[in-house]
Amino acid sequence: MPGGHLTYEDRRKIAERLAEGLAYAEIARRLGRPRSTIGREIARNGGPHGYHAARAQQATGWRARRRPKPPLSTPAVVDAGGCDPQAVREYEQKLTGLMSGGWPPMAAKVLVCLLTSDSGNMTVAELIERLRVSPASISKAVGSLEQLGLVKRERDNRRERYFIDEDVWYRAWSVGTRSMAMWADTIREGVEVLGARTPASTRLQTASRFFQLLSSDMAQAAEHYRRTFSGTGDDTH
Repeated sequence: MPGGHLTYEDRRKIAERLAEGLAYAEIARRLGRPRSTIGREIARNGGPHGYHAARAQQATGWRARRRPKPPLSTPAVVDAGGCDPQAVREYEQKLTGLMSGGWPPMAAKVLVCLLTSDSGNMTVAELIERLRVSPASISKAVGSLEQLGLVKRERDNRRERYFIDEDVWYRAWSVGTRSMAMWADTIREGVEVLGARTPASTRLQTASRFFQLLSSDMAQAAEHYRRTFSGTGDDTH
């Protein structure tokens, strides 16, 4: 089994195998590498849908030049408790890769940090130390999460502390519900523009009904969550 760091040729093969739709385990087997190595490589370089060999190679060199040497006393994982630090890191990278399919990569990393911390809140300095990125990157990521209503900030002795919202998934789902409704409405407008009896308008009508159905189903699921977990109303479903 080859050891050492991944080469550009390895990364090129990873990109090709992802394009073929192969699972991480199969890619790892074909390259003769641990699955955790492949998972980390993909998660930190755009996720399964955004991975590119050349960019991954450049990003790895950039990180190697910027990476500071951690102090010997620095814990491997914040709030890891009695967990295996390596297992926690691998899980965080897997969850970040999943979230990166719908959110900017840095926003996904910040959200995962907050989700997996026992306190559910962190300062800018703590996030910088955890993610090894610049304050500007943290600020931009938090701004994106605030716009979605997923993160809140408070002043703590002249420092800003970021809190994950208790209804984080409900809010994220609500954003998706509104997005589906907007798709339905916008596509339906095209029916009048193109003419009700044209083949194009028929396709748009079908698409609009599809997104309207998604929006309706998602709204019902959100209401079910609100009743079940927020203690508002009696859920009889």
